[in-house]
Amino acid sequence: MHITSSIGISLYPDDGSNVSSLLKNAGAAMYHAKAQGCNSYCQFTSDLSRDAMDRLLLENQLHQALVRDELVLFYQPQINVQSGRMIAVEALVRWNHPEHGLLFPDVFIPMAESSGLILPLGEWVLRTACRQMQVWHAAGLTHINRVAINLSARQFEQLTLPALVASVLKETQLDAAHLELEITESAAMKNPQRSIEILNTLRNMGITLSLDDFGTGHSSLTYLKLFPITTLKIDKSFVRDIETDHHAAEICASAIDLAHKLGLNVVAEGVENAGQLLFLRNIKCGDAQGYLFSRPLSSADLENFKLAL
Repeated sequence: MHITSSIGISLYPDDGSNVSSLLKNAGAAMYHAKAQGCNSYCQFTSDLSRDAMDRLLLENQLHQALVRDELVLFYQPQINVQSGRMIAVEALVRWNHPEHGLLFPDVFIPMAESSGLILPLGEWVLRTACRQMQVWHAAGLTHINRVAINLSARQFEQLTLPALVASVLKETQLDAAHLELEITESAAMKNPQRSIEILNTLRNMGITLSLDDFGTGHSSLTYLKLFPITTLKIDKSFVRDIETDHHAAEICASAIDLAHKLGLNVVAEGVENAGQLLFLRNIKCGDAQGYLFSRPLSSADLENFKLAL
């Protein structure tokens, strides 16, 4: 068992005149420390009190969002660079908040991770995306071939993950070949040997596996060879600057060349203009996604998606 701590500090008399106020303000500081990551501490300030109350309210509302059906999935197409055909979609969660409107993951996913809600939320995403794929295929929309789902580090650490995925596939009657699971480089490298075991189990089920945000973590090329993945996703931070930064272009080209030598497919993330697409096409990148092709779409809008460049 791996234990971490987050510590909030309040001092008498500056941060409270009695036990109740000191505990309340220490709690506010602790929430702020948790938001900064594991094993950190924070001393109370007056600004933290307001921030903590807002955060606590939003966290409580997130608990209810799962029950009240306020979460929704959008789908971003992945396009084959050479043919222009859609080869897959990535499922991206949004929170349709009753007061704040449509909230993006950067607002609530860190909160879900620190509170433990990321596990039921991740299960909801998995089940909803698989169910939607089955609906599309039942309607004859077989050109939507595969749905990719991001696994959080917390999800990937769960020993029950393969059993959960198998259960959802059985429940939704979706063939495993139509499911892709994405893990980040940093999550895979936390415990490489265990990652290999989990990934092998998932791969043997027929699931496509991707290493997400490649280039931003610290993966060893030795483990990259041993991970039973099928796809590398090149992080958008490299794709963004390939037209203007020689080093970014070289890194991107080298990563794609490495992937090809390892027999892996490549998806370039964050493609936003025709110049980036031309560069990727010239270096034989396999697939790409980004706003050049499409923003994330609702399930209904994706059914009518036609690429127009």
